[in-house]
Amino acid sequence: MTVTLSENTPLLQQYREIKSRHRDAILFFRMGDFYEMFFEDAELASRVLSIALTSRGDGVPLAGVPVKAAADYLRQLIGQGHRVAICEQVEDPRQAKGLVRREVVETVTPGTLLEDWVAGGRNNWIVAVAPVGQTSTTPGQTLRPSDRPIGIAAIDLTTGEFLLETVSTDGVGEVLGRLGPAELVISADEESSPDPDILCTRRERWEFDAELAAEELARRFGLASLDGLGLADSDAAALGAAGALLRYLGDLKPGGLPHLARPAVRRSDRHLWIDEMTRRNLELVEPLRVGAKGITLLETIDRTVTPMGARLLRSWLLSPLRDPRAIDHRLDAVESAVRHPAERAAVRAALDGVRDLERLGGRAAAGRATPRELAALRDSFRRLPDVKAALEALADGAGKADRGATALPALAALLDALDLLDDLAGELAAGLTDHPPALLADGGVIRAGYDVELDETRSLRDGGKQHIAAIQQRERDRTGIPSLKVGYNKVFGYYLEITNPHVAKVPADYERRQTLATAERFVTPELKEYEAKVLGAEERMATREAELFAGLRTRIGAAIGRIQQTARVLAQLDVWTGLAEVAVVNRYIRPQVTDTFDIIFRGSRHPVLERLMPRETFMPNDVRFDAAARVQLVTGPNMAGKSTILRQIGLVVILAQMGSFVPCEAATIAVVDRLFTRVGASDNLARGQSTFMVEMSETSAILHGATARSLVLLDEIGRGTSTYDGVAIAWAVSEFLHDRIGCKTMFATHYHELMQLPERLAHARNLNVVVREVDGKVLFLHRLEPGGTDRSYGIHVAELAGLPREVVTRANAILRTLEGEHRMVPGRAQPDPDPGQLPLFESSRPDPTLEELRQLDLNSLTPLEALNRLAELQRRASEGN
Repeated sequence: MTVTLSENTPLLQQYREIKSRHRDAILFFRMGDFYEMFFEDAELASRVLSIALTSRGDGVPLAGVPVKAAADYLRQLIGQGHRVAICEQVEDPRQAKGLVRREVVETVTPGTLLEDWVAGGRNNWIVAVAPVGQTSTTPGQTLRPSDRPIGIAAIDLTTGEFLLETVSTDGVGEVLGRLGPAELVISADEESSPDPDILCTRRERWEFDAELAAEELARRFGLASLDGLGLADSDAAALGAAGALLRYLGDLKPGGLPHLARPAVRRSDRHLWIDEMTRRNLELVEPLRVGAKGITLLETIDRTVTPMGARLLRSWLLSPLRDPRAIDHRLDAVESAVRHPAERAAVRAALDGVRDLERLGGRAAAGRATPRELAALRDSFRRLPDVKAALEALADGAGKADRGATALPALAALLDALDLLDDLAGELAAGLTDHPPALLADGGVIRAGYDVELDETRSLRDGGKQHIAAIQQRERDRTGIPSLKVGYNKVFGYYLEITNPHVAKVPADYERRQTLATAERFVTPELKEYEAKVLGAEERMATREAELFAGLRTRIGAAIGRIQQTARVLAQLDVWTGLAEVAVVNRYIRPQVTDTFDIIFRGSRHPVLERLMPRETFMPNDVRFDAAARVQLVTGPNMAGKSTILRQIGLVVILAQMGSFVPCEAATIAVVDRLFTRVGASDNLARGQSTFMVEMSETSAILHGATARSLVLLDEIGRGTSTYDGVAIAWAVSEFLHDRIGCKTMFATHYHELMQLPERLAHARNLNVVVREVDGKVLFLHRLEPGGTDRSYGIHVAELAGLPREVVTRANAILRTLEGEHRMVPGRAQPDPDPGQLPLFESSRPDPTLEELRQLDLNSLTPLEALNRLAELQRRASEGN
């Protein structure tokens, strides 16, 4: 139907009134079988969706998309960061008196999706950040800006998960990096967004009020108080963020959020802090370079078979634990699965094929699940008895094992929490056909025998068709017209068609309906009666089937809490057995996790690189951090493997603290509270920051955030500036980490001057990555050994990279000149040092080796002791040259 618009038509006035309440969204305005967009919305949609921009005779810009194809267009708009308000016709146009009433039934944004095209392996969070100062402090208490509590609330509408967390100001970035939200909600008076790359919505500051939020949460979840949620007085800001977020979602989803789970409170001090820099450098869930091909740690260890398990694994990886007992609880379950391969295989086989219960259940609760989605729930519920049987076998096997006393509780807890949902499975099995269509309108959704009224209507429809066929044969016999046939079209309904040569034989009770060139069409009272019955039955059948399906979906949706609980059980079981599968296939071992200080790896390997390389070519390394050697300086040329060793240490620690086995021959790991890994550097030109500025900013974050329980892994600090400045900065950073913080640190460097640090720092040690020269060629052994090295082999590496022969030859000549004359530029005298600059290394300081040699009492030494002391002095003298 063509609709003519003008500035004053009632239709356009209705559009303008609705649009005025949704100015920040593209309005999908339902008109029959199309969603139409007008004015600026039409122009924007035309550009983004590459659809035609037209007008309806009065110059009003117009663009539209078919309702049946709207999901694809909606996906494109949301993917570009736009909001879309869905405005539906909320009354039957055939019964409307005048203009059809329309209302916005929901607003879709990147953070409020309920569609089935959201990635199954990760959450789709929308996060609210309470404004600074929303929480009052204790009287007389003064907080630094970085220590002020910030409340955060996060909701994933696709799964119903609801999280609350309170962090310091400088912890907001860690939370956003961990959750990776699709949308942010902040106070309208905040000057800037915590992350300019994320779609941001601003709400009035009063909406973040904690008291209003407490009332809203209590009302929503039917609670007399919030004590059962585990909230503390310090969580007031998080409570305020939750209130603002719920109010915003209520505006976008007028139909409500029936699948929203009770909020879970996350305590930051119970989890390993992994900041954005470390997540990126270690490539935990995404490659280091955007768009680059590479295997992340998540891809390496992901053997999950359900979407719920994949999301939980990602969450555990980005948020490892700090409590050794909680970590051991997970390791016990993984070990049980490792020790019982047959039972593990049975669990994984039973889980394989279980669909996304959280999201499918949520769509049922929201009244959006399709027939096929309910069938997917039914088929998943049918697998639960097999899952329980396999889990029981695994738990029984663990109970009989040597470690049964510690392994059994983890699995027993899952058994206690597993709801087989057999009543829901029976309801869906009885109500749905084996293979229902994708759309309810296609019919054939409800199984025969489920509803008497529907069965009678179907019988009437099917019997009516058979009766009409019988009419055809009876009328042929009565009239003697063998070519007489019964036909049907949407305009005239059922009719009797008789060709022109036989028209004279038509009985008197036939009523002419239509004349064609070669035939006449007639109806009889009997035919009209059965036509009414058949067509009425079709309509009544569609209506009844829709009613039955809606009731079935509602009953399933009402059990969303039970479905979510079972989904959580299956997710944990999936992760534990998946990690066990990884451990067996990749030869991982169970780490010993302690609350002491030492970290000791024997034969540690890089979990990602060893997957990419033949097993026998990867060189394992031993690593030891203890009180005597908590700061370790690693030297060696490029390509020797320094960065690889740093990364593998960080990855092994993360794997252990998330509850996974690790790629080592043996491992003892003292829990780390914060992990900082700075490996490599890159310009941030978009924000006006150079390589050196990024490097210094990241180093500053480490020095301000690290504690004595932290692990710091640094590569080449200070290389973005001059050599003297770089050495000075690297030296000062090392001293600060050693003296002021006292944390475990590994520092890879090319600055050989830093090898003097162990002489000054009591808990520092030199290490080097072994390199051998054979016939003028460099052989990289990728093995970490005690002691430093005084050679960089940079020219050898340049030769391996393919530099022209004359360039390599000239570089060797210049190197000999520099080494022989100690000049900064060959052939030019070194300038006098700047008298205004303090020397980093005092030249008048006595050489410690010579001093020790002078103080030796040769008369008191035995020959063997003298030889040993001489060998030690010679080694130290060689290292100092």
